[in-house]
This record gives sequence, structure tokens and C-alpha cells, in this order.
Amino acid sequence: MATAKKRPVTKSGKPRSRKGVKLKPTDLTPSQLRFEAIPPELKELARLIEADGGAVLAAYREPLGGHALLFAALPVDKVEPTVFQRDVSDAHVLKLTRAMDKTRRYLDPIIAIREEEGFRTPNGGHRLTALKELGAKSILALVVPEREVAYQILALNIEKAHNLREKALEVVRMYRDLARLDPGRKESEFALEFEEPSLVTLGFAYEQKGRLSGGAYAPALKKVDGYLESTLGDGLAERERRAGKLLELDEAVGAAVEKLKERGLTSPYLRSFVVARINPLRFMKGAPPPFDQLLETMTKRARGMDPARIKSEDLARSGGAPEE
Repeated sequence: MATAKKRPVTKSGKPRSRKGVKLKPTDLTPSQLRFEAIPPELKELARLIEADGGAVLAAYREPLGGHALLFAALPVDKVEPTVFQRDVSDAHVLKLTRAMDKTRRYLDPIIAIREEEGFRTPNGGHRLTALKELGAKSILALVVPEREVAYQILALNIEKAHNLREKALEVVRMYRDLARLDPGRKESEFALEFEEPSLVTLGFAYEQKGRLSGGAYAPALKKVDGYLESTLGDGLAERERRAGKLLELDEAVGAAVEKLKERGLTSPYLRSFVVARINPLRFMKGAPPPFDQLLETMTKRARGMDPARIKSEDLARSGGAPEE
């Protein structure tokens, strides 16, 4: 099972500083971060929050720079995204609303800046939209007094979107942990947490082969892979078996790719081309075949592919996604 890579440490056991990082955090302890009363520099901001119908829940200092902040509940209709924030993704909002609907909780405060006409959030457009769609009246926010932080927050919000491999590995690690903690629950009960059943199979496969080109197989897997009605404890073996089928297919595809390369055919889309060529789903109407049947058919076709019948024009027309 994959493990996180540890950072180098100093002789004292502390992690070594990363190149280019000069920050020296404050020495404030947890109890020193709390204000017993709202400090003078935040009183006007607190007054404006209350005047807008909000409520100040706490005042505190953040631990790195010791800057004073307010934790507040704000009226949803008084908060809007900053104009320079990325456009809201409907798919992301749908995912958030479904998660909130299931958990019945909102646990991720936004950052908010006070402006003349209300509040602006530089990093919470999706959460704000989801709460508005659900009909919530309030939103929890860390209210920052400095307007320039609305721009600086963009530098803090740089976590790259998960690629398929990262997402699948995250899912499989979650699967293993849940199977350890609650092995009697059905796999199908965790559809929200796992997002897609194909991610589970891909995750188990990525554990065994980190350089698997999962993106080439994901479209086909999405059509034939489903959540198991067995328990998580029993599902481990079945997911390992399905991952084995996928790796067997990948081995056959890899051999076909090498044969094409030997004929002088080169392209970043070569593997995707082979997978598309052997995938029978594009010609099928109605319900797709079972998981095993599809992968066995594709594996057989990959092993029997005749590179002499492939022309460079065929490859040029294929396009598709390059290998990961």
C-alpha cells in the first residue's frame, strides 16, 4: 500500500525548511490565540457585522502571523463572491449540495472581506452557492479586516485539482480505512464518499502499478463498474480481483503499443488509440456487458491486434487524451 513520503528532518527532529520559505511563525500558544474581548482594532468591523444582521462568534489571532480575525455568522444574502474569483462550476455545486444534504452539516467556513455593500468572499463561491440553493440563512466566515487579503488569498488557494490517479488513490485509501473501521457496512452505502465505483477499481490497480494509464480505461470502466452490495470487508477481495483484470488488460494493451512503435508509429495518443480500437462499447446499443465480459473481450482483442493493419492515418484521426 502506498505511503506518504516523509520530509527530511534536522538533527533536532524538526522538518527541514523548504527552499524559498522564510516564514518564522509566532510563538503564540493555543490559549494565547484567544481574545477574551474584541480588541480595539476589530471593534468597528464587529459593529458593521452586527449592523448587517450578522453575529460575531469569536475573536482570535491566527497562529502564523498573529493577525487578529473575527469568526462570524453572516447573512447569506449579504455575501457575494469577489468579481475576480473563478466561475462557479455547476457540477461542483451539485456535489457540495448532495454532501451537505447527507451530512446535514456545514463545516468549512469561508473567508470574507467587508465592503461598503456587504461582504465578499475570495474563496467560497461554490460553498456560498450551495448554501443559497439549500435555502440556508447564514454562513460561517473568517472575517479578515484587511481588504488586500482578498487578493492574497488567491495565492493560498493554489491546491491543484486532483488528477485521476490522485483521486483514485484517495478513494482506495478511504476504502481500506472504512473496511477496517466498519467492515460490515455495504460498499454501496458509500457512493457519496467514493464518488464513482470505477475510482475504487482504479485505486486498487494504481496501488499495484503507479504508472497505470488509468485515463485510457476510465470511460469504459464507468459504463460497466458498479457499487457492490457486499460488505466492505468482503468487497476488498472483489476489488482486488477487478483490479487484477484491469492490470491484465493494461499488460495486453502495452504489448500492442510496443508492436505499433516497432512499426514506426509514435504518438502521445498511442495507448488511447489502442484502447479505443479494442473497445466494443462504441458499437453497442442498449445495456453494456458485465464488467468481466468487457475486460476479457478487450484483453483478447489487444492480444490479437495485428499492427500491420494499422495505418498512420488511422492514428492521426484518433486524437484523444495523451497518456498520463
